[in-house]
Amino acid sequence: MTTTTAPTPARPVAGPKLRTRRGHSVDKPRRSVLLTVLTTVVGLYAVVPLAWLVINATKAQEDLFGSFGLWFAGDFSLLSNIADTLTYNDGIFVRWLGNTLLYVVVGAGGATALAVLGGYGLAKFTFPGKRAVFAIVIGAVAVPGTALAVPTFLMFSQMGLTNTPWAVIIPSLISPFGLYLMWTFAAEAIPTELLEAARVDGASEVRTFAQICLPLLGPGIVTVLLFTMVATWNNYFLPLIMLKDPDWYPLTVGLNSWNAQAATSGGQAIFNLVITGSVLTIVPLIAAFLLLQRFWQSGLASGSVKE
Repeated sequence: MTTTTAPTPARPVAGPKLRTRRGHSVDKPRRSVLLTVLTTVVGLYAVVPLAWLVINATKAQEDLFGSFGLWFAGDFSLLSNIADTLTYNDGIFVRWLGNTLLYVVVGAGGATALAVLGGYGLAKFTFPGKRAVFAIVIGAVAVPGTALAVPTFLMFSQMGLTNTPWAVIIPSLISPFGLYLMWTFAAEAIPTELLEAARVDGASEVRTFAQICLPLLGPGIVTVLLFTMVATWNNYFLPLIMLKDPDWYPLTVGLNSWNAQAATSGGQAIFNLVITGSVLTIVPLIAAFLLLQRFWQSGLASGSVKE
């Protein structure tokens, strides 16, 4: 009786590692010292001012100029500074915060909605003059917003809209960059065959857009929303020339008026409140980026790989 021995499985042979011209493995690419140094410099450029702001928000008014800027003072005054910021001048900071939220929700939200509708229409519909619209959008992206502030002020003053919230909200509704971004995103994210299948099944254009296209446009919508929200939140020059009543100031203009208060005759220096108010101003933006970061990254990367 003969017995057979099962063959021993062959060990997998590792393939040769790909190497570059200078002999560096693809798995372990060569480290660039220059790139590391530049990244460190850029990181410090972004982090150091934020660290200075947070550290000095913990100091009282008299400790701001008597201690090192990048280290804490003896007394930790963050909570008292926050309380004084929220209650100073009958709580005007809270009013400015509400105004900024109003401008962001209505202005940035409206700009995002218009960009989504316009970008979808320009990407998926053909009509006469489409190339002219494309040229106008690209030209509008190249024009800085500050160049249009004075003409907008003259036009709104003739219409009687200055010193009202509409003077800030209406210009914020227009976002050429957001429109262009949604245009290019919708062209890649929504297959034309999917729209044709929905139309064959009898779905209306509104239903096709709401139930099929909007979920596919989610990452792009979040990306445009972040850009428009940051632009509206940090908007300074437009409300500066449009608004005279401090009750309608956004946070940017309001904090600048507090900062300039020390230079006026008989004005009180409240630099600790300006610094604390600046910290409170950036907290919502940081929270928004942290919450929407994964949608934002996927929106920027969409269409980068073509299958």
